[in-house]
Amino acid sequence: MRSLPLPLALTARLSPVVVLACAGWALSSGPNTETQDTASKDTRKTESTSPTAPSTSAVSKTYAAAPPPCTSVATKTITSLVPAAKTAGKEIASTDSKLRRTCSWNALKGYDYRWLDVSFEITDSDEAAQSSYKDRLKEKSGGGAVPGLGNQAYSVVNLTTEDKQQTREGVVIAQVSNALVVITYNGSDFESKKAPGTDEINKGAIKAAKEAVAALQNGQKS
Repeated sequence: MRSLPLPLALTARLSPVVVLACAGWALSSGPNTETQDTASKDTRKTESTSPTAPSTSAVSKTYAAAPPPCTSVATKTITSLVPAAKTAGKEIASTDSKLRRTCSWNALKGYDYRWLDVSFEITDSDEAAQSSYKDRLKEKSGGGAVPGLGNQAYSVVNLTTEDKQQTREGVVIAQVSNALVVITYNGSDFESKKAPGTDEINKGAIKAAKEAVAALQNGQKS
């Protein structure tokens, strides 16, 4: 109960009737304006600092999940790039298939061997995808930009030799909003021990990348 103002308390000792009248006036008039303003300010401050207040800085994502990788490249493209391969491809197991999916095709036709991987990786934001893209370029230096593919894309071809057997591998990395598309395409000739030409591998990887990026963009978005 709120303490009565000092004058009212003194009056209470002199006249009970006056006390009742004053008390009735105090109850009917309610709290003073200054108290109301202070309470209102405290309430607004509490609401603004509450940890459960809804955030207005949520990051929107263009892509929420990786598309099916084994259907992201046309059958005729698979037949051309990986002769004798099963066109259905084989999806590689992933710890989180919603965010990361890869399909692989490989085959040996005569002495000619080809391998193609198509991967999709979904990140939390465009900025995260850009950061990952830059990190991957540091690992695959020596290539060049691929114009008109996603937000930005890069292609590089490298030759390796092991036990006199050459293998040439092309990698294309494309950033598309908050997603990364990564293509790996390589080949060897086990009879001549030579690798296919740089132009063949590079063009093949870029062709697969363009189809994979189109599949991502035409797929379901968040």
